[in-house]
Amino acid sequence: LGLLYQEYRDKSTREEIETRRLQDSQTDPEESSPSEETSSEAEPSSTTESKAPPQISLLRNSNSRFNLWQDLPEIRSSGVLSILQPDEIKLQEAMFELVTSEASYYKSLNLLVSHFMENERLKKILHQSEAHILFSNVLDVMAVSERFLMDLEQRVEENIVISDVCDIVYQHTVNHFSVYITYVSNQTYQERAYKQLLQDKPAFREVISQLELDPKCKGLSFSSFLILPFQRITRLKLLVQNILKKVEEKSDRESTALDAHKELETVVKACNEGVRKMSRTEQMISIQKKLEFKIKSVPIISHSRWLLKQGELQQMNGPKTSRTLRTKKLFREIYLFLFNDLLVLCRQIPGDKYQVFDSAPRGLLRVEELEDQGQSLANVFILRLLENADDREASYMLKASSQSEMKRWMISLAPNRRTKFVSFTSRLVDCPQMQCVHPYVAQQPDELSLELADVLNILDKTDDGWIFGERLHDQERGWFPSSIGEEILNPKIRAQNLKECFRVHKSDDSQRRKLGSRNRQ
Repeated sequence: LGLLYQEYRDKSTREEIETRRLQDSQTDPEESSPSEETSSEAEPSSTTESKAPPQISLLRNSNSRFNLWQDLPEIRSSGVLSILQPDEIKLQEAMFELVTSEASYYKSLNLLVSHFMENERLKKILHQSEAHILFSNVLDVMAVSERFLMDLEQRVEENIVISDVCDIVYQHTVNHFSVYITYVSNQTYQERAYKQLLQDKPAFREVISQLELDPKCKGLSFSSFLILPFQRITRLKLLVQNILKKVEEKSDRESTALDAHKELETVVKACNEGVRKMSRTEQMISIQKKLEFKIKSVPIISHSRWLLKQGELQQMNGPKTSRTLRTKKLFREIYLFLFNDLLVLCRQIPGDKYQVFDSAPRGLLRVEELEDQGQSLANVFILRLLENADDREASYMLKASSQSEMKRWMISLAPNRRTKFVSFTSRLVDCPQMQCVHPYVAQQPDELSLELADVLNILDKTDDGWIFGERLHDQERGWFPSSIGEEILNPKIRAQNLKECFRVHKSDDSQRRKLGSRNRQ
């Protein structure tokens, strides 16, 4: 393909956003354009199956641009578009996008290797260990992509109507895609090494800048090439989801798509866990060094523990009856470290240290918001420790700097507390939704990184511009600025999004029900 994967992906997601905007502005989703999503499918005519497969030259033509399956000359001249049902054409487009995007991805990987990794000047500058950290096992990743693409191309060329691609996705995910876990798990060290090389080696910085200016790179940065494998494995799961929404229910193609999606989900989760594990271990060691215990010491470092949120709040001094006192006398600083299974309450002391004066298991925390208490008690909530470090119940009245900060702490401290809007996992008929129109990178552990065209359920929102949401395709939750998204106003589109989401995750739901049944027995 003429497009590098970064360009292809950006164009594809922008078109997805515009399609959803068009759908949202219509009163009936069925009136949408042929490229829009639907969840039903008609089988192709048997007459079509008997046609001799023509050569589809798109994948071998480096001058080809971003095309639809139905726009290919071979497809138009075959007359097949007059035979297939509209739903089948949409399915063909979804499968074709998976193939063409893999071709674009392989093109970008090849450029990363040939233009950057194998550059002779760069080789002389980098020590072997530095090159290994920077490029990791990208050669393995490229070899896997090449093999995958060859099988996809062969399938496309077998017949003018693509029979399926998810069976190929399944086989390659099970047998070959573990190379992605290795590459992505190295991401933390890769980013650090790249920053260090830019800072310490002017010659490296100069060569990278010159290579980035080459017309081959089309103005794209070196780092945008390094992150390709992680972006691709995540996007591949979404492309399979898109196919799954379009295949006929209870068909063989649905079963194959569900199997492929399940295996990709496993790989993506392993990739995410690999990244988190590397950074979490270092973070826990750093926190442990900063803590001094005024109470009985609690071991902080554990393989199953990680930081969820940390920060300063204001604690009210004295009993609750002293609420009428002035604010400056009422509150003093308190610093919280909240882990997935433990809360540690501290006071900051000189030397960038924190003195721990109380703690409690996260499961034994309760929160309560104070409402209509006047300006001095705005953004104040009660934190109850059902069993603290002294094995007794304790309460703290805490004040946050803003409404969003208060809500973020309350949801992190007590995650099972009901939010303003209920999650789609509760099978709510309607719930506020939005789509991401500007990518966002999480700045805090309780925030959610978002990609273009992500669709989310809105679980809570604040007056100062923050939203707590749940992404539909993977059910991950977190906070993000409201400015990065657009609300989906059409209730029929929201209902359609939920229906598609239930379908994608129905195999997960049935597995959970079976597990729950076994546990009860």
